[in-house]
Amino acid sequence: MKKWIFVSMFASLVFALVACSGNSESTGNSENNKGGNDGGDKEASNEAVELDFWIFGSTGYGELVEEYMKENPNVKININEGEMNDMHNNLFTSISAGSGAPDIAQIEISSIEKFIEAKDRFYNLNDYGASDVAANYLDWKWTQAQTADGSFQIGLPTDVGPTTMFYRVDVMEAAGLPTDREKVAAEIDSWEAYYETAKVIKEKTGKPISDTPKLVFNAIRDQEEQQYFNEDHELIIEDTVKEAYDFTTKMIEEGLIGQNDLWTPEWGSAMAEGAYATLPGAPGWMVANVKSNAPDTSGLWDIAKIPEGAGNWGGSFLTIPKESEHPEEVFAFISWLTAPEQQLKSFEIAGLFPSTPDVYENEEFLATTDEFFNNAPTAKIFAEAAQSVKTVYMGPNYSIVDTELGTALLNVAVEGSDPQTEWDAALDRIKSQLERQ
Repeated sequence: MKKWIFVSMFASLVFALVACSGNSESTGNSENNKGGNDGGDKEASNEAVELDFWIFGSTGYGELVEEYMKENPNVKININEGEMNDMHNNLFTSISAGSGAPDIAQIEISSIEKFIEAKDRFYNLNDYGASDVAANYLDWKWTQAQTADGSFQIGLPTDVGPTTMFYRVDVMEAAGLPTDREKVAAEIDSWEAYYETAKVIKEKTGKPISDTPKLVFNAIRDQEEQQYFNEDHELIIEDTVKEAYDFTTKMIEEGLIGQNDLWTPEWGSAMAEGAYATLPGAPGWMVANVKSNAPDTSGLWDIAKIPEGAGNWGGSFLTIPKESEHPEEVFAFISWLTAPEQQLKSFEIAGLFPSTPDVYENEEFLATTDEFFNNAPTAKIFAEAAQSVKTVYMGPNYSIVDTELGTALLNVAVEGSDPQTEWDAALDRIKSQLERQ
């Protein structure tokens, strides 16, 4: 769900798009602007319209779309669901060519900056009333889909991915460690404590504390206020995430972290077998992944706070490409779909964690527990995490850096490579790719 691929395709498409937008008038003044109107705080008309909606992942939006169409019989919405990277690539191809884009496009958080750079190919949602609903959303989430000066809002927020720590109760018990979630959080309240706990688990059970290097690295990285780039698009990883990389590789070399890559069959099997103790940095949507990969382990999992504060992993935005002929009707729909009431329904249907804090005050929401995770109050845990996330600038080339650092970590874990050598090689690859952007 969260792997980034096709980087070279993305890079070439961005280059072509920037070149095109620098040598022609804005799409808003061209024949490609089928909507024919860029602003005005419009209301949707009663005209019969048909809208194409591109989505990815397990959103549960199909049920909500049916509800919206019943309430708005003049609107027909066609859902086109695919794999995340394919959808992003197809969207970039379409807006670059000026044809083939949908009326509504879902864009994942790691790619939103790329599309903000191509904002002339999208409607500015501020022109349709976005600023009036900004207070509905977490501040850090809202700002991720706007230009630095706040004048252009490319998308409305959907879900968020506040991070916590999933853990195996049976493995912790076998290591003689606390299993109660409050006691686990108190015992592992820092990354140094996580390291010390890992040594105990390894000694008592022979198991690693985590089987996936990238999860440990991601969890620490996502707590940083700056990660891969500053707002001038300068690469800053030596000053920000090198410490997280060194910490992770130290644990790999000591046999405290396993070798599995995310989303592989081996990763799923280890989850089912209880081959490790924790999933650090696990967001709300990971609940479904655990249940899918380890269906027979109900009651053996629990959820605690992550050491040193939550980060965010995942979440999306709904945007309106300029090719849409019906921006008013689209905005009416996406503002409905991302409103607190519908975000609560998305959580109940598909587990998408809301980006609307009003939902966090709903008593029924806060009372949500999950029997699979030892009756953990999942909504309350994730709500507290979401409200502690810091605003982070990710940059348009985030995926390039993330992919290369992931490769370096895996080489250390699987090949036994020297961590510094792998870091230097990853840095060379990153700089080489950035020079071609």
